Amino acid sequence: MNMPDPQAFATSWMNQFTDPSVWQGWMTMPTMTPPGAGSNPLAGVLKDFGAGIAPGKLESIRDDYLRKAGQLWQDFISGKSPELHDKRFSSSEWREHPMSAFSAASYLLNSEFMLALAEAVEAGPREKQKIRFAVQQMVDAMSPANFFATNPEAQKKLLETKGESLTKGLANMLADIQKGRISQSDESAFEVGRNVGTTPGKVVFENELFQLIQYTPGTATVKAVPLLMIPPCINKFYILDLQPENSLVRYVVEQGNTVFMVSWRNPDRSLGNTSWDDYVETGAIKAIEVVREISGQDKTHVFGFCVGGTIAATALAVLAARGQQPAASLSLLTTLLDFSDTGVLEVFVDEAQVALREQTLGSGGLMPGRDLATTFSALRPNDLVWNYVQQNYLKGKEPPAFDLLYWNADSTNLPGPMFCWYLRNTYLENKLKVPGALTVCGVPVDLGKIDAPVFLYGSKEDHIVPWEAAFASMSLLNPKNPKANRYVLGASGHIAGVINPASKNKRSYWVNDKGGKHRPKTAEAWFAGATENKGSWWPEWAKFLAENGGADVPAPTAFGTEKYQPTEDAPGRYVKARAD
Repeated sequence: MNMPDPQAFATSWMNQFTDPSVWQGWMTMPTMTPPGAGSNPLAGVLKDFGAGIAPGKLESIRDDYLRKAGQLWQDFISGKSPELHDKRFSSSEWREHPMSAFSAASYLLNSEFMLALAEAVEAGPREKQKIRFAVQQMVDAMSPANFFATNPEAQKKLLETKGESLTKGLANMLADIQKGRISQSDESAFEVGRNVGTTPGKVVFENELFQLIQYTPGTATVKAVPLLMIPPCINKFYILDLQPENSLVRYVVEQGNTVFMVSWRNPDRSLGNTSWDDYVETGAIKAIEVVREISGQDKTHVFGFCVGGTIAATALAVLAARGQQPAASLSLLTTLLDFSDTGVLEVFVDEAQVALREQTLGSGGLMPGRDLATTFSALRPNDLVWNYVQQNYLKGKEPPAFDLLYWNADSTNLPGPMFCWYLRNTYLENKLKVPGALTVCGVPVDLGKIDAPVFLYGSKEDHIVPWEAAFASMSLLNPKNPKANRYVLGASGHIAGVINPASKNKRSYWVNDKGGKHRPKTAEAWFAGATENKGSWWPEWAKFLAENGGADVPAPTAFGTEKYQPTEDAPGRYVKARAD
């Protein structure tokens, strides 16, 4: 069978999904002639699909659609209200208005058909992922809940408020146009250093790339080994220190640890030539050096979250190549070292897209934080885009105060050379996992040379770092001593799974401590033998730190040293800088 070029096919689909007027009529009404026939707006597209789907599979999908569409039409004529098993249509207004219920049911049926076609396309894994993503984006955008003319909730609100909701909605939309993004939280309710990022401490070192915060001890004695936390540079560190009741920083301080935090600078044009090597050498390695000097300890716990974990592990591999082993332990949260499975982010990374970024940013410049934020919102459009279109614009509501979403909107830029190196060498070519395949800071990188106990954490519903991909680090670190590695799996997603306070006893986590010949080699085998525990995984990590933290010693009574004098209160000024 002749198949269209998968990349061109995916691009063609993406291009056809940009005009809502073409799609909405069909998406909210069933037709006894499936998409692609007659004057249907999808005419011609099914021809492309037909070239990429086995005839028998295509016929089965069409037959199923015709059967369900016929039944839906008969139910409508007879006055039977359809069942709507979708939270977007859960309010009573959708069920009380027959046409609204029929519109929503038709949309769900047609969405099911489109996604079935996308799933049936015979293409390579990457190309198929792009096609699925493009179709899902279109399907989500065309929900009748997203348009005033087909949203009975918004129409009712208009009547109840005598037009005030529409006026307020337009004002909200115009304000967001000025900001260049959709408001997801009441941003006036929060201020970094006032009610988020409030764990007390002092900035004890800074250079052009980061500030180092030392936190005030929370106990009379602490473990001798300090803890250095390296957050992702793609967003701000205070996700780990939101409000006191959900601050991971405050928790580990209260568990008897001397805690240091890297607060990355929000790059401006002066840092437009900063490289990945700079983030490793001038960032992570310098932070490790300063923490050791201030604490007087040969070793420090090293913690990395997301890309902060990739930077931390790379830094320790560089130091190992130089004959240094400064880590008492390494903790990696939702971190990729093996980029074989990058989840839905894979749709944004291919040779053409990376080459384009290299052409525009590889020699200097900034990857705007706004663009990065838009990309991540597109991964969950119903939750992070269309929900706010419906609430803020169609109904004229103000978004509620939510600390996590306030942080989510506080984006950061990335230096172009650093960003391009990261895309090509990890996401595209997956070289970091191969011993010696990459040279960083002048030495070959081999993650297997890091000599430290390892704590790995993944989130079960993570769409950015699939938990199986986080588990893959188990085979890269301590290859000659796998029993030194421990993996814990938490419930929920990339952020909510990590920020799961022990005091609230919510959600659950899984552990599997089988060792020896029974030690699981794959993520699937690990989960099959894992035990689920109710509550937060934080105590598991605290126990790991304590086991590798050395003796109890009196807590420090001063910040820094004579060489590293404190300069300002935590959280410091770097974290307060907004992206351009």
